[in-house]
Amino acid sequence: MLLLLLTASLLTVPDPAGDARGDGGYVLPRQPGVTEDALDLRSFSAAPQGAGMRFTVSFGQIGNPWNAPSGFSAGVTDIFVKTGPGGQGVLADTGLRTRGGGWQYHLRVTGFGSVLERTDDTGERIERLAAPTVQIEGTGLVIDTAVPAGSYAYWVTSSVYTPLSAGGVLKPTGGTAPGSLQAGRTDAPTPVDVLASAEDTRAFSDGTLALVGQTRDWTSLILIMLGGLGLLLTVGATVAVWRRT
Repeated sequence: MLLLLLTASLLTVPDPAGDARGDGGYVLPRQPGVTEDALDLRSFSAAPQGAGMRFTVSFGQIGNPWNAPSGFSAGVTDIFVKTGPGGQGVLADTGLRTRGGGWQYHLRVTGFGSVLERTDDTGERIERLAAPTVQIEGTGLVIDTAVPAGSYAYWVTSSVYTPLSAGGVLKPTGGTAPGSLQAGRTDAPTPVDVLASAEDTRAFSDGTLALVGQTRDWTSLILIMLGGLGLLLTVGATVAVWRRT
């Protein structure tokens, strides 16, 4: 019961509306047509759900230009989870690096399938975990995962989906073809929106993204609390014996 109370925390982070254009100069594909709202992050929430974590990512709207059976296919949502020290400092194939430590879990959500991976503290070994379940709720995606329940820090990005790449992500280019994602430089980050304040534009200037939330060592905290409780019980028992004598 103590563990459930400690981990029953909720993190909700808003994101500015109308900023799904990368550095402001990205031009979205025209074939198929993808709306900016369908890629525009509006909020991110994380909360324990049973033994795992439930993530809710809200957008300006839900789009399905590729007619996926899931009901959404406009974008690729990447959620990187920092559960403790160490981890990977490169945010997969987004073209971004972390600012504030490394990640231990990486969740990629697309309308045609989602994956969850875990790395060790050194960031060298990758392990594929059970696939998350995803459902649409309003203009958001509700994602139930095998990430253990806890209080963590996150990096969240939104990119354009394409079935023509191995990872499902459309990378920006300098081309003007109808199906291309246009940007001012060929090495521009892949996401068109990231979870960050309006003042933090470093993702598209120096390629680094700050985390949101914070990690907590629940095991140590629980041991400390149990130790303190044991000490209080010992003191109480000692006082009771002293009074009787």
